[in-house]
Amino acid sequence: MSSDQEMAVFGEAAPYLRKSEKERIEAQNKPFDAKTSVFVVDPKESFVKATVQSREGGKVTAKTEAGATVTVKEDQVFPMNPPKYDKIEDMAMMTHLHEPAVL
Repeated sequence: MSSDQEMAVFGEAAPYLRKSEKERIEAQNKPFDAKTSVFVVDPKESFVKATVQSREGGKVTAKTEAGATVTVKEDQVFPMNPPKYDKIEDMAMMTHLHEPAVL
């Protein structure tokens, strides 16, 4: 892992490449429910973060971060990686490797 000082060589791009040490510590301590934290397909944004409310008959009802409740097919729901994996240097270390996790 790169320290904050080592990332300084990237100038203004550094925050987009790697979280600061403070942000990494906050992410590791943030509560996270792997069973309900997901990405769902969205017509405007491609994918949005959501929390699963219910699963029934191949359909999933979830509440997005924007507060909207959506119902999508099971194959349009992708598990979210824990926050500690945000901006990770090696994607192979991710728990879930799929399009919304990479974007």
